[in-house]
Amino acid sequence: MLVKFCGATTAAEVRGVADAGADLVGLWHGVPGGRAELSARGLAGLAAEARATGRLRSVLVTFGSDAEALARLTADGGPSWIQLHGYQRPATVRALRALVPDGVRIVKVLHVQGGSCVESGLIGAYERAGTDCFLLDAVTADGRVGSTAQPLDETAVTALADRMTRPFLLAGGLRADNRDRFADAVAHPRFLGIDVDSAARGADGLLAPANAAAVAGAWRTS
Repeated sequence: MLVKFCGATTAAEVRGVADAGADLVGLWHGVPGGRAELSARGLAGLAAEARATGRLRSVLVTFGSDAEALARLTADGGPSWIQLHGYQRPATVRALRALVPDGVRIVKVLHVQGGSCVESGLIGAYERAGTDCFLLDAVTADGRVGSTAQPLDETAVTALADRMTRPFLLAGGLRADNRDRFADAVAHPRFLGIDVDSAARGADGLLAPANAAAVAGAWRTS
């Protein structure tokens, strides 16, 4: 099981989640108004910090759709994963796949609101375009996406997973105490891991190693 903590903005957070057992750290760039938004220089710096831990891979989390600009951000030791967290089309994935090295993984987020997913009809197209894996995340009733702390409906998760040929990461309100709520999703043959934000944060709003370790330990050992 891969464990990803998302929205790091400081080197201390990156080192902290590595110590907590994370495999991936999400770095925001191209998320207008996002509370964890980084400049291109900040992104490069934290990607280097992640690489220096010897275990973490960094993930560019973005709403951007300019494939050439995104590909440039992965060059020269930049993030080795790209998470397309907006409503980017399969054509963006196809263009990006042609521009980045084979070692860069492309993740397409599928947005789930209640029991429905707006991109469900495009799953096959995303796969043919070069998506390596999907991430299933919740959309709030008012349309907010990303770091909503809102849990997904597990029936919707497994129904979407059944339509995929690629693995998936699970997000949306995951905590140290609610793994059992997603037992069927975790047991699915295409389950790859989890993506956590809110439950790993401390009172200061930063990713806290103790909270991150609690989440990682609960999901890996339950």
